[in-house]
Amino acid sequence: ESPKFMACIHFAGLKSVGESVFAPLEYYENNVHGTFALLRVMEEFSCRRLVFSSSATVYGFQETMPITESSTVGAGITNAYGRTKYMVEEVLKDFYQSSKLAAEDNKAGRRRKSSAVAEWSITILRYFNPVGAHPSGLIGEDPRGIPNNLMPYVSQVAVGRREFLTVFGGDYDTPDGTGVRDFIHVMDLAQAHLSAIDYMVEKIGGVFTFNVGTGNGYSVLEMVKAMEKASGREIKYEVGPRRGGDIATCYADPSLSKTEMGWEAKRNLDDMCRDLWCWQQKNPNGFEAPNEE
Repeated sequence: ESPKFMACIHFAGLKSVGESVFAPLEYYENNVHGTFALLRVMEEFSCRRLVFSSSATVYGFQETMPITESSTVGAGITNAYGRTKYMVEEVLKDFYQSSKLAAEDNKAGRRRKSSAVAEWSITILRYFNPVGAHPSGLIGEDPRGIPNNLMPYVSQVAVGRREFLTVFGGDYDTPDGTGVRDFIHVMDLAQAHLSAIDYMVEKIGGVFTFNVGTGNGYSVLEMVKAMEKASGREIKYEVGPRRGGDIATCYADPSLSKTEMGWEAKRNLDDMCRDLWCWQQKNPNGFEAPNEE
């Protein structure tokens, strides 16, 4: 007998802003087309609750901070990665509408071709910047080759695996000239997904969108100093030119997540860096490739 699936959490996808600028076709193929395949399989097995891992990149450049779920999306996106996330969000909205119409047709005894045969519940989580690791130090982020994200690179410099960090841009309109982001502990992020599933059990049918962040913005140099504090080591860095696709400032207003889902971030910057450093110390060369550079 076929197993019954309560819900699906869709994490899969390519996720580097910088890489997507140079390899857009790979990003559209993987992130957008891959979601089409998943939706068809879910419908085949009557699994109609979906949590989608979206991104704050869908907001693009914003004049006003913090960013709310009602802020403009789509228009100011600066990279292919963000556009794939925006496109999938739009696909999910269309797909939900088709499922709602199909459910209404079923009640009325009508039959017509539809992508779905019953109403779906879809929660879109717009991640800001996940960092950290499991507090045990057993699970953490192990990028292949040169890290594309800030904190894995910073931690590799701290552990001695890389000589220095290149800071992409020191002339942004921010307090210290480096980019400002909303960093969130991966454990808080994981809990947001569980809260989303619980929320959909109560709210049957619909598309629900939530920011997943702390509401606090930290600059690249502030993150470097926080990791120096956690590791007790100096982290050398050099300031280079801006990276294509980056924006100056991005941080969330997460209040809707708290009032609707009952979720809020509980871990602070010190927790993020402490747990990341714990994992990096236990795994100085990553999980599987001690000689990989």
